[in-house]
Amino acid sequence: MRILYFLIIVVVGFAAYVRLAPTDPNRWNLAPQAAAPGDTSEAGGFLAARRITATAAEVLQAFEQRALATPRTTLIAGSVNEGMMTFQTRSRVWGFPDYTTVTVTDDLLIVYGRLRFGGSDIGVNQARILGWLETLGPLTEPL
Repeated sequence: MRILYFLIIVVVGFAAYVRLAPTDPNRWNLAPQAAAPGDTSEAGGFLAARRITATAAEVLQAFEQRALATPRTTLIAGSVNEGMMTFQTRSRVWGFPDYTTVTVTDDLLIVYGRLRFGGSDIGVNQARILGWLETLGPLTEPL
């Protein structure tokens, strides 16, 4: 019975840590880099770059609206006026935070999503980013 109690305490402690660990915006709000349009997957992350067909402010404003319409997503740093924003999206059950930074460099919209805990996000960041990009429609060029 003690083992069961111990396991319950470990699981509850882990869940509390994941949900309550402080977020340092300076650690996550860093400009992603890309030289050309395309997608890049990595363990625990995904980077997408698209050419824009509108002004940077228009594209970033539309992106911000779409991101903030996503459940459990908040803006943790930056703004449209700053030209870069970082959003935190938490998973439904455990509350794992993922961070997505978006910026425009020259004529490229660059979006970089990555996890905070673990080694793999099982494609969650890629699916979210590609979904957001689809809603931008004529503001970006398709690949």
